[in-house]
Amino acid sequence: MAVQVSIPKGTRDFNPTEMSKRNYIFDNIKQIFKKYGYQAIETPAMENLSTLLGKYGDEGDKLLFKILNSGNYLGKLEKTEISEDKISEITNLISEKGLRYDLTVPFARYIVQHRNEISFPFKRFQIQPVWRADKPQKGRYREFFQCDVDVIGSNSLYNEFELMQIIDDVFDVLDLNITIKINNRKILAGIAEAIGETDKFAPITVAIDKIDKAGIEKVIEELKQNGLTDSAIEKLKPVLEIKRNTQESIVFLEQMLENSQVGIQGIAEIKTVFEYINKFPVKSAVELDLSLARGLNYYTGAIFEVKSNDVEIGSICGGGRYDDLTAIFGLKDISGVGISFGADRIYDVMSQLDKFPEETNISSDVLFINFGKTEEEKCIEIANHLRKNGISCEIFPQKAKMDKQFKYANNKNIPYVIVIGEDELKNDTATIKNMKAGTQSNIEQTLIVDEFKKLL
Repeated sequence: MAVQVSIPKGTRDFNPTEMSKRNYIFDNIKQIFKKYGYQAIETPAMENLSTLLGKYGDEGDKLLFKILNSGNYLGKLEKTEISEDKISEITNLISEKGLRYDLTVPFARYIVQHRNEISFPFKRFQIQPVWRADKPQKGRYREFFQCDVDVIGSNSLYNEFELMQIIDDVFDVLDLNITIKINNRKILAGIAEAIGETDKFAPITVAIDKIDKAGIEKVIEELKQNGLTDSAIEKLKPVLEIKRNTQESIVFLEQMLENSQVGIQGIAEIKTVFEYINKFPVKSAVELDLSLARGLNYYTGAIFEVKSNDVEIGSICGGGRYDDLTAIFGLKDISGVGISFGADRIYDVMSQLDKFPEETNISSDVLFINFGKTEEEKCIEIANHLRKNGISCEIFPQKAKMDKQFKYANNKNIPYVIVIGEDELKNDTATIKNMKAGTQSNIEQTLIVDEFKKLL
């Protein structure tokens, strides 16, 4: 009886065609990061739970994948300790490590741990997988890649503008039509103050961050469950319900938050970012969205989200400024700002819109047909010359029927086939077949490299 094999829900295998498309995304993003002077780092897949817990809010902590201690992980437990009301305590005893939830908190840990080796401001990018024990659904996975870019050690708002330029460049080269949404956590803190609910700032931001997915009625219901008064909710409704353009939103906020010092500071920061955009416009649409909250606790200033204009899916990029994250690990007064590109959602959007170039499906540029030992040796000689000149090619590994070898080329989307049979060997020639056009030509073997430099 065959064994049934599977992978965990929320994870995926990727075939060669899918990997070619994913690498197209990664390579383009990486190239743009480097263009702006960012350098690559990597951190471990697992971190100490003491590093991760408490950085993402209560909901984030629940989504952490925890790793059982090696060896006798039950050694610290007494049978009398095992009960449902002590789950958290038990978890702490049997698990000291967890899979990273994002790349930002590990980056903050990295900064603190390596601060004596780093020159500030430090500009880094990181492209690695993260894990969340979330409910799998369309566009939401338990294992997925993030492409993060951050600058830390500078509180200049120029950094926010530069990140928006990076967003614009990435989606321009990927040919995706997007809108960049921006808000500021100081503005949200000012709104909480203006409605008389300063002490409920965290649940307010967590709730309103769900507006796009849950709708305003469910958000209001959640706010009530968190203890907001009807009066406070009525004052909050104009912020969430009324759609305004950026300038109208700023005027509205200046009136609503005139008595909030933190709110006024947030407005000033937003206005500075838009001054950059007005002087040096980006191609993408940019709008101030007062319902944007980004429910992660560590954001303190500007926050960003990017939405596809053509596909109904969640955020495909997001981030913001964090002033206090390294202080949690003992290093104070280090401000940072960063964004994260959701490679998996970007892949889904590009697939749905058929935005991947045709060449991403090509595995090799050339296939040599194999007629046997003598012909194979000539193919190896020419293939070595092609590879030295940057042209990818492969030789069918054994003699086989022509139909089988041509079918192999078609299945791998190889655009050209070189045939060197008995006649070609005698005449020092080769037949080149264009698999897409169905045409073929005969050429001297010494001219093959130059010919493919023209063709490719």
